[in-house]
Amino acid sequence: MDERILVERLKQGDEAAFKTIVDTWQNMVYNTALGIVQNAEDAEDITQEVFVQVYQSISSFKGESKFSTWLYRITVTKSLDHERKKKRKKRFGFVRSLFGDQNEVVVNPPDFNHPGVTLDSKENAAILFKAIADLPENQRVAFTLNKVEGLSYQEVSEVMKTTVSSVESLMHRAKNNLRKKLEDYYNRGK
Repeated sequence: MDERILVERLKQGDEAAFKTIVDTWQNMVYNTALGIVQNAEDAEDITQEVFVQVYQSISSFKGESKFSTWLYRITVTKSLDHERKKKRKKRFGFVRSLFGDQNEVVVNPPDFNHPGVTLDSKENAAILFKAIADLPENQRVAFTLNKVEGLSYQEVSEVMKTTVSSVESLMHRAKNNLRKKLEDYYNRGK
């Protein structure tokens, strides 16, 4: 069904249209959130929040961009908000998380489980996604939308409300930063 018709039906309160929207775009929303927050449970929570917001604010969708672009914007915003909240909480619990119950140093493996990554690639993917997580926010979003979600630079620019040349610049800096982080990691001998 045409997305404009779905949006119009949802604006009229049609629950079947909402179910179709969720069924159609839930994987895209989940994978985008997962690419940013890198935690399956958090990505599921964010996915739910995104669709609640879609349902509540569909009347504000004017159709000036594609529905999927609007949906990506909401997903990215919710994911980044989640990360900011998590970082604030993490600052307070940081010292406690370094040590276990017996005051031993605790090293937690990254919580990494992306549906597109096979088991034998998980360690390398976890290293890559950790490096992506360390990128500045705009670089991380541009890289995730382009390389993980497969959006074109034009689509990324629409989601991020910026120019294509800005996205190109963000991608160039992201790739350089990732190259340096990964070279450092592998040069240290893991």
